[in-house]
Amino acid sequence: MNTFIYMVRHGESPKTEGTERTRGLTEKGKADADRITELLKDEGIGVFVSSPYRRAILTLQELAQHSRQKIIVFEDLKERIFRNEDSRMPDAELFPLVEKSFADPNFSLKGGESNAECQTRAISVLKKILQLYRGQKIAVGTHGAVMTLMMAFYDPRYDFNFLLQTSKPDVYRLEFDDQKLVQVNRLWGDSTLSGGSSNIG
Repeated sequence: MNTFIYMVRHGESPKTEGTERTRGLTEKGKADADRITELLKDEGIGVFVSSPYRRAILTLQELAQHSRQKIIVFEDLKERIFRNEDSRMPDAELFPLVEKSFADPNFSLKGGESNAECQTRAISVLKKILQLYRGQKIAVGTHGAVMTLMMAFYDPRYDFNFLLQTSKPDVYRLEFDDQKLVQVNRLWGDSTLSGGSSNIG
């Protein structure tokens, strides 16, 4: 029996509020979280895990409550740390750094981590989830860069250009045969989009 991972990228978040770890969702982000619940409530998802960042947890929260499940938080599913964990970089600074990071997986700023380091920590969690919940359906509350890096571990087509084409929120269903990725489907498509942004963080 195959295992299904639902990568749920968080909804729109106010960039001037709180730290990277604590900022929540905008009104649009909250509305889109409701729509994610409608989209996924009949999928039979029984396990909910998330990044520790508040915006990722809030995007999954209603869906988990609908399924009468708690969200299990994994610290190593947090977003890639570009400079330091609490500061938000302006997009004008961030985009060139992200592009350089995908060109050179070992590039990092002082106090930050490289794509290679981020991918290693996140994949260790994903492999553990696939082992613990084999044959089940698991929703993962995640972020743009770390989601892309996890998917790129299995298929290099998930690169910087893929990241730029994603939206906030976004939903991808990954089907695994044991630890092997066999299929990916985007569920948050044109019929569900409400004009979301495709920023990195």
